[in-house]
Amino acid sequence: PNTVELFQIWMNLPADDKMVDPYFTMLWSEQIPRHVHLDDAGREAVVTVIAGRYEGLTPPAPPPASWASRPEADVSILHLALQPGAMVTLQPAAGAETMRVLYVFEGSVMAGGEDVATSTGAVVDASQPAPLVAGPEGAEVLMLQARPIGEPVAQYGPFVMNTEAEIQQAFADYRRTGFGGWPWNTPDPVHGRDVGRFAHHADGREEHPDVAASVDASPAES
Repeated sequence: PNTVELFQIWMNLPADDKMVDPYFTMLWSEQIPRHVHLDDAGREAVVTVIAGRYEGLTPPAPPPASWASRPEADVSILHLALQPGAMVTLQPAAGAETMRVLYVFEGSVMAGGEDVATSTGAVVDASQPAPLVAGPEGAEVLMLQARPIGEPVAQYGPFVMNTEAEIQQAFADYRRTGFGGWPWNTPDPVHGRDVGRFAHHADGREEHPDVAASVDASPAES
């Protein structure tokens, strides 16, 4: 069976950046930093730093127009994998307006004295330390954090804009150009099962991951 778990995380753009040129960044697994916590009982929690900073670790830069590229946005995306009973504490966010959501997709955790079960999201106070304790089966958690953009949102299907008129314009643009021009003759091209991982960029560059470039952190008590 296919054991891959896939999350599609949508991040809004401020109105001033919604019409910027498209930009694509591939974050290879080998380049994403991981920090290993050992609690007082020696139980392990592995924190993967997808966006933002954590324990001095910083992942590759996001696209330049992304909300995550602005320090004042206080964006952080973490994947936490906790052994049964393991404890780890998330430190307060930098900004007073920052919102923080925990999504538990495996096992369960105790967060701020509240039990959060599998397939459950919980909004936690980002201004306070957030101790997480895994249940008896362990846990996997996504932590999503950012300061709200504070602008109107209009959304339909895959289109997210600020007004209904902009949504209609996005529909018209898509019908006319297919998001700027689709270079393949089918809507679902494949590259064959024998082709390894690669990223093909708009400027013609083809990028392949360097499997030797691992940035995993050593275990540390914290």
